[in-house]
Amino acid sequence: MTAIFDTLATNLLVPTILFFLLGLIAAVMRSDLSIPDGAAKLMSIYLLFAIGFKGGVSISGSGITPQVIGTLAAGAVLSFAMPFIAFALLRFMTRLDTLNAAAVAGHYGSISIVTFVTASNLLEGRGIDAEGYIVAVAAVMEVPAIMSALWLAARGTGGAKLSPALIRDILGNGSIVLLIGAFAIGAITGQDGLEQIDEFIVVPFTGVLCLFLLDMGLSAGRSIMNHRDDVSLSLVAFGCVMPVIGSLLGLISALVVGLSPGGTFLLMTLAASASYIAVPAALRIALPDARPGIYLTLSLGITFPFNLTIGLPLYSTIAMWFV
Repeated sequence: MTAIFDTLATNLLVPTILFFLLGLIAAVMRSDLSIPDGAAKLMSIYLLFAIGFKGGVSISGSGITPQVIGTLAAGAVLSFAMPFIAFALLRFMTRLDTLNAAAVAGHYGSISIVTFVTASNLLEGRGIDAEGYIVAVAAVMEVPAIMSALWLAARGTGGAKLSPALIRDILGNGSIVLLIGAFAIGAITGQDGLEQIDEFIVVPFTGVLCLFLLDMGLSAGRSIMNHRDDVSLSLVAFGCVMPVIGSLLGLISALVVGLSPGGTFLLMTLAASASYIAVPAALRIALPDARPGIYLTLSLGITFPFNLTIGLPLYSTIAMWFV
């Protein structure tokens, strides 16, 4: 038991997590601390670029293998299936109507790239290697969950519309384009390309992530404060239970495809996280009557802090136990 708490403390007491907590506390205190919008956007672009490029470099030496294909397929299946599990759990645990339950469920099949980046950084800090192509899995897991959410909403209300324009907007989402593009460029240029920009994407990475997580802490805290009346205790419970269920499904998938402990941890993290960028943008168009105060507060205000403070240490410990 002492070893478990030591592992949890090791994962929690790092600058990235502590800066997130600082932002969360500042928001709850109603501090005027803020990060300019332009700076926050620039940091998000940098993080997506860096993690995508390094992932591409990692795969450049090994190429496309059956394990790579299997892991990508596992990510797609997880993304498509988890909204149905989340929807059933919401209908059992809460009083949400079909439309809002479908909207919330879609967020829990997609991923939080910031949670993934933080998990990757934790592995690097501990000197644990992971399969670089997991970043491609992150990109694959964005779209299927949106399709599942729209199907659930259409079955219950008939109000969801999956138009060609919406599909184009989903696939053209800036985060997905940058992540996949940087991954492809890293895979093409390989180690030689990394050496050319090493001082830009390796050395400053953790510092930029700390500032970005400070901003995310502020956003999460303010979301909680501004929409606390929209989220019941049963929804809060869902926001903490569903990530754990997702992580266990990610663990099973990782064991099936034979990932390393580090890769298992990252796939568990992807399966446990909830989108607060791509999915809200899509559902705002496709399900305009769904309430953002519910689905954004759950994904950003409840699940995101839960994953960063409790989830990541827990998933890491489980991954090291089973693999």
